[in-house]
Amino acid sequence: MTLILSIETATLVCSVALVKDGKVLAVKETSKKNSHSEVITVFIDELLKESNLDYTDLNAVAVSKGPGSYTGLRIGVSTAKGLCFALDIPLISVNTLQSMSGGMSKDYNKKSNLPTLFCPMIDARRMEVYCAIFDNNNREVRKTKAEIIEEGSFAEYLKNNKVVFFGDGASKCKNVISHPNAVFVDDIHPSAANMAEIVNQKFQENQFEDVAYFEPFYLKEFIAGKPNVKGLK
Repeated sequence: MTLILSIETATLVCSVALVKDGKVLAVKETSKKNSHSEVITVFIDELLKESNLDYTDLNAVAVSKGPGSYTGLRIGVSTAKGLCFALDIPLISVNTLQSMSGGMSKDYNKKSNLPTLFCPMIDARRMEVYCAIFDNNNREVRKTKAEIIEEGSFAEYLKNNKVVFFGDGASKCKNVISHPNAVFVDDIHPSAANMAEIVNQKFQENQFEDVAYFEPFYLKEFIAGKPNVKGLK
């Protein structure tokens, strides 16, 4: 038996799941704003207790590595690394967008005469999103990048494919990307449950991170805002 704890904190959603032999055993998540640091360890404790398991039963910890929220990613990765150090078990990382695409490709059943591609989008403020494109087997077709959405965005992919756009960055693109082959699916968010197949495969192939040196995939540098304090220059 392979038991992996999966952690997803790249966006507003804080989600943890137990994955047993590639199948989701249990999951807990919340979309309450700024709650990651409050609930993540509570969720992990509850999942293990409700499943009659202990921390020592874990074979690995997996974490969604980004792109996404700087603070959210730091919380998830710090928690994962702490558990790996304490339990002396391996760390697995998963691209957040690939995890989202894997979940969508399994659930999307609409038939089309054209090949279907999946474009998960994470809001990066204004008209910018973090996005990538994957095929129906969750293989990367276009690499992850930060992109400012314009009328001609993704034209080369929309020409001969149905492209499914989803995630919290997709809604603001509906009125910009008006191509007939563009499909928008609402209310889709990252979930630790969608990491199951990827983390199980990585575990079997010994694709582990260096716990001491691993860092989240921020994609863009974090820039702290300057406090708006009277007299401060």
